[in-house]
Amino acid sequence: MTAAAIDPTVRAEQTTELQIQNRTLEMQLLHESLARAHMQERLQEAEHQRLVVRLARAHRLKQKAERASLRARKALAVALM
Repeated sequence: MTAAAIDPTVRAEQTTELQIQNRTLEMQLLHESLARAHMQERLQEAEHQRLVVRLARAHRLKQKAERASLRARKALAVALM
C-alpha cells in the first residue's frame, strides 16, 4: 500500500507542496518576463535615441553643406564681376 492510501493527509500535503512549488515557479517566471520586457523597452529607447542623434547630425551637416554652397556661389559671382 502507498502512503496516500494509508493516510489521506499525506496526499493533501503533497498537493499543497506542489501548489506552493508551482506558485513559486510562476512568480519566478513572472519576474523573468518582467525583466525581459524591461530590457526590451530599454533597448528600444536606446535605438530611438541613436536615431534621434543621427537625424540631428544629418540635419546639421545638410545646413553646413548648404552654407558652403551659398558661399561658393557668392565667391563665383564676385569673381565673374
